[in-house]
Amino acid sequence: MDHKQKVMIKGTRDGLTLQLDDQCTFEDLIEELEGKLSENLVSEEEPLIRVSIQLGYRYITPDQEEVLKEMIREKQHLVVEEIDSKVMTKEAAMEWEQDRSVNPVSQTIRSGQVIDVKGDLLLIGDVNPGGTVRATGNIFILGKLFGVAHAGSSGWKGAVIAASYMEPTQLRISDKISRSPDQEEVEGVYMECGFIDEKEENIRIDRIQKVVKWRPELVSLERRMNHG
Repeated sequence: MDHKQKVMIKGTRDGLTLQLDDQCTFEDLIEELEGKLSENLVSEEEPLIRVSIQLGYRYITPDQEEVLKEMIREKQHLVVEEIDSKVMTKEAAMEWEQDRSVNPVSQTIRSGQVIDVKGDLLLIGDVNPGGTVRATGNIFILGKLFGVAHAGSSGWKGAVIAASYMEPTQLRISDKISRSPDQEEVEGVYMECGFIDEKEENIRIDRIQKVVKWRPELVSLERRMNHG
C-alpha cells in the first residue's frame, strides 16, 4: 500500500505553500488535500492567508484548477495567490520558440516603413531615414542603419543592435533610448553594436568584436541559424 504523502503543506513568511505530488491521480490528490484542509490549519478569526500551489510536473486543466481553488476557499480562511507548474503548454512552447528564432529579411526599409518581428531580426539591407525596425530579440543589420532600431521591444534589456554601418536617428533597447553615437555632428561608424551597459544603465556603443565579451550568448546566433 502506498503511504507516500501526496500533499505537503509548508508555512512561509508570505503564507502557505502546498506542494502536490505529480505522480498520483488527480482524484487521489484531491481526496488527500480535502482531508488535510479539514484539519483547521488556521482560525477563522485570522486574516486571509495567501497560498502558493506547487504542481511540480503535473499539468491540470482549467476545470481542475478551479476545483483546487474552490476547495481551498471553502475549507480554510485562505486565498490562492499562484499556481505554479513546471509543465509548459503547447502555446507557451510555441511562443518561446518564436522569441528565440532568427527572422531573416532581405529588403531596404524606406521612410515610413516598419518591420516588426518576434525573436531576432537579421536584416540584409539598409534602414533609410524615417524607416523603423523593431524586434523582441536582437537586431543584426547587414547594411546601413540611418533610421530607428528598437531591440528588446517586449522589455528584454539584454538585446543588442548591430549594423555594418551605424548612423541611426534613434537606437532603442527595451525602455532605454539613445541617438547616434557621440551626438549628431559625428559621422557614422562601421561594424558597431549598441547594448545596455548595466552599470551605467544606458545604451553603450562599442565594436562588435568587443560586445561578445559583454554578451557571450551572441555566439549561439550562428548555431540557431544552422539548426533552426
